[in-house]
Amino acid sequence: MGTLNHLQMVGFNSHVELGSIEGKPIMEPQDEGHSGSVSTKRNMFPVKAVVEFWGKKYIWSTVITSIKIAFLSDKINLLIPFGPLAILVDYFTGHHGWVFFLSLLGIIPLAERLGWATEQLAFYTGPTVGGLLNATFGNATELIISMYAMKHGMLRVVQQSLLGSILSNMLLVLGCAFFCGGIVHPNKQQVFNKSNAVMSSGLLLMAVMGLLFPAVLHFTHTELHFGKSELALSRFSSCIMLVAYCGYIFFQLTSQRNNSYTPIMEETNPDDGGSDDEESPDISKYESVIWLSILTLVISVLSEYLVNTIEGASVAMNIPIAFISVILLPIVGNAAEHASAIIFAVKDKLDISLGVAIGSSTQISMFAIPFCVVVGWIMGRPLDLNFQLFETATLIMTVLVVAFMLQDGTSNYFKGLMLVFCYLIVGASFFVHVDPQSIQDKP
Repeated sequence: MGTLNHLQMVGFNSHVELGSIEGKPIMEPQDEGHSGSVSTKRNMFPVKAVVEFWGKKYIWSTVITSIKIAFLSDKINLLIPFGPLAILVDYFTGHHGWVFFLSLLGIIPLAERLGWATEQLAFYTGPTVGGLLNATFGNATELIISMYAMKHGMLRVVQQSLLGSILSNMLLVLGCAFFCGGIVHPNKQQVFNKSNAVMSSGLLLMAVMGLLFPAVLHFTHTELHFGKSELALSRFSSCIMLVAYCGYIFFQLTSQRNNSYTPIMEETNPDDGGSDDEESPDISKYESVIWLSILTLVISVLSEYLVNTIEGASVAMNIPIAFISVILLPIVGNAAEHASAIIFAVKDKLDISLGVAIGSSTQISMFAIPFCVVVGWIMGRPLDLNFQLFETATLIMTVLVVAFMLQDGTSNYFKGLMLVFCYLIVGASFFVHVDPQSIQDKP
């Protein structure tokens, strides 16, 4: 009886609805299944609307919160507007000196935020991969500057900026990390994994070998084929160095998975064992990846303005191009490594600081420089590993000094102070150094 009444009601409703449209009665009533689907769709519509509304609201809330954490949590972010200001000054006035200076100021906070985003990602990936990612994203700016300069025939800027990045990481970044860590922990001897430091020093010495032989071949005039042997040796050595670096990365991520970048003092000091566990990331893993990509892109855009204004800034400020390429550009490009290495050293995570500073130098010397040589080979640019006698001698002395500092596996503020003083000597040397006219860039 209930089923009959239901069918009668369905038929009546169908007759009323369709009758109002067509003006005639309905001969075939709708079936129950069709009526149920229509009512279900009508009932689900407000539910879907509510879900979409709250979903969009949650996404916007997450985005706004992430932006606040990224850009309103540090006073150094007050320098961020200098980046857009540099673009405006370049567009309206074209004054290279001011554009160069404003670009430098604008990149500094962005590079620091890059280090912060990498530290957030390190919570999810672990310290080994985190240190590798920090070195990779920190050196992305140098690679983009090098590609842009090489495209315009500025081969000496490529060589000197990459060399300056190595010197800055090994002397200034590592020195400041040792110094700040020693000041914050004056009554505690900071230690790091000695085996990792020795391996990195060995790779740096291998890079020195790759840069030394083409320079010696050039200055001793002992080339088998004059003008060709030096370039051929550079390209062959670059391929070998790239293979060696790939092997080093594979070794880091596999063989040392259980023993690399583990602070030794965490095992011997149980009172401090829970300090790291209390730390938690400020943003999610996917937010960290997104911020890394965005910050790298923005830094790359401002780096292009830096390269375009190097020559004009050199004339406007009466500073040699060698000093700008070796000292000023790497300091800004390494701001991410500089900030993160100091942060980790202050937190007594010296192994990660070492992985950031020395790892970045290793990556530039064993990957970035050979990679640029190979890319120049493909582009038809004769970029070689002959960094000239002055630059090669500077690199050799820097690697030897740092290797001696790392041999005992301990750190203190005086070691950091000595490394910083060495960097000041290097900076003063390049301030009075000018390339011979024969090897200067002719874009």
